[in-house]
Amino acid sequence: EHDADKHFENLMNADLVEVRLICATQPQEVSGIPTKVPDVMEVGLDGGNMADQLNYAKEKLGEEYSFADAFEEGMLTDIVAVTKGYGWQGVIKRFGGKLQSHKNSKKRRQHGNMGAFGDGYVRKTIRQGGQTGYHQRTEYNKRIMRIASTEDHSITPAGGFLHYGEVKSDYILVKGSVPGPAKRLIRFRDATRGSDKTLHPFEITYVSTASKQGV
Repeated sequence: EHDADKHFENLMNADLVEVRLICATQPQEVSGIPTKVPDVMEVGLDGGNMADQLNYAKEKLGEEYSFADAFEEGMLTDIVAVTKGYGWQGVIKRFGGKLQSHKNSKKRRQHGNMGAFGDGYVRKTIRQGGQTGYHQRTEYNKRIMRIASTEDHSITPAGGFLHYGEVKSDYILVKGSVPGPAKRLIRFRDATRGSDKTLHPFEITYVSTASKQGV
């Protein structure tokens, strides 16, 4: 039988560098997510010494940890997610290049040349077709505008959000863009780069719930 207290006591006497928690999401609490299989990931702790981090980990062991426990309204956060995937695409859609003239003797949806004349290979800096999207990306310094529940503030537009549906659980409002489609997992972390801009106080006076269908 596993003795948790003895295990933590041994960790207190060990030479530790970092403390991490193994956390799992709760997709069953979100109505718009089709999967019921939780995503399991490691979350590193920061602040204080190793003893403080271990005590905090012991306190949170087996407990729920919500977004509001780590963040507050008005804070800056980094968003990590996987972008929308478009599969294999040509150079024009992938990089947004200019179409060739209609008088071009070969193709229109291609770039002008493939590099230097004397090279026996194509350099990696030349734009070519390939995998487009479905990459992990990080958006920095997104400001949290609201952390609320649907019982306090209704957020779902008429007809539901496109490709998602109705929001029935807790939600957050973030200023700016977020990577990925509507139902993909998004991870938040403390802002690592900070911002030179002054964060002025704000007040949300109106949130549109007009239908997004057909827009």
